[in-house]
Amino acid sequence: MAILTGMTPAQATALWSGLMILLMVVLSVRVVLARRGNRVVLGDGGNAQVTLSSRVFGNAAEYIPVGVAALVALTLLGLPAYAIHAVGGTLLLGRLLHAVGLSDRKPTAGRVGGMMLTYLALFVAGGMLVVHAFVGSPHG
Repeated sequence: MAILTGMTPAQATALWSGLMILLMVVLSVRVVLARRGNRVVLGDGGNAQVTLSSRVFGNAAEYIPVGVAALVALTLLGLPAYAIHAVGGTLLLGRLLHAVGLSDRKPTAGRVGGMMLTYLALFVAGGMLVVHAFVGSPHG
């Protein structure tokens, strides 16, 4: 825990952004492997496994870039590292839970919890950005 508390805001942003980028790479590789394993050259070929892998990656690709951009903006505004850790950690946990819990059968606790954490992280980040746009930052 001491390693996290000793980070600068930029280091915290680098940590969470890097971890989320690595998650996206892993999810992308899963799509490639599903396509290769099912001999699908383009798209999903009507294969349920390829469709699911593609949606898991696609969902991450829809939310992670916005979250990373928010982390960068919060860092540029001079917010403290603990705020970056709170948003970044919540977003990463949400994306991990969602990716693990995403199923084509029914909503799972991981899928629902992951989306709730994702929304929470993005809502908090968005709120902080709007507030700082109007009142400025005592940190910067």
